[in-house]
Amino acid sequence: MRFASLGSGSRGNATLVEEGSTTLLIDCGFSSREIKRRLARLGKQPEDLTAILITHEHADHIGGVGPMARRYQLPVWMSHGTWLQQSCGVLPRVKRFNSHQAFAIDGIRIEPFPVPHDAREPCQFVFGNGQHRLGLLTDCGSVTTHIQHKLSGCDALLLECNHDSDMLQNGSYPLSLKQRVAGRLGHLSNGQAAGLLRGIDVSALRHIAAMHLSEQNNSITQVTESIGLALGCDKQWIAVARQESGLEWRTI
Repeated sequence: MRFASLGSGSRGNATLVEEGSTTLLIDCGFSSREIKRRLARLGKQPEDLTAILITHEHADHIGGVGPMARRYQLPVWMSHGTWLQQSCGVLPRVKRFNSHQAFAIDGIRIEPFPVPHDAREPCQFVFGNGQHRLGLLTDCGSVTTHIQHKLSGCDALLLECNHDSDMLQNGSYPLSLKQRVAGRLGHLSNGQAAGLLRGIDVSALRHIAAMHLSEQNNSITQVTESIGLALGCDKQWIAVARQESGLEWRTI
């Protein structure tokens, strides 16, 4: 199993998870043209995609879902609550899942789990192939015991490190936006991400990538130092998915 990011941040998000001939696009927050360009950078094309899987209905995660699904006749998987709230237009094939029940798309087993975020029914996922597990957690305002349980023991983690708390509080955002981002339904800070890592089993962890970094309220230096201390590892080992360049393929 391998994974990559087409881009991660407030201007658009899309992640690839692949096992054998199954290639999932998790979220699609870029235009069809941009998705095609970013896929080509990773050696893929839209025709290679098996399905689109949505975490929640915010525009930076679903902006390109409708055009991509219609043009390439892709099934779109989402929670029941997201289906009620999404604005993708008519979709060729909609698959709704229970956010507490595992399901499979071809060769990939998917364990959804609900997260605290200001959306209708936001979910994140653990992907498995019977041997290895990849955890994805972004767009989450606070860490729950259920999240810790789901992400414990993963071989790889894609983990939100949205903001440095001091940079956010001292930055230029209006107070209402600062409160939203830092609130329990907002986004994880570097410190919260580090705290999550300290509270779960990371003995099998082979890859970690920081996701959804704020361009105004965070820095790669702050992220890698915080996560490096939590894991007791060299900060050079920590990957960062960037807004423009994403993250190259990593194999578990």
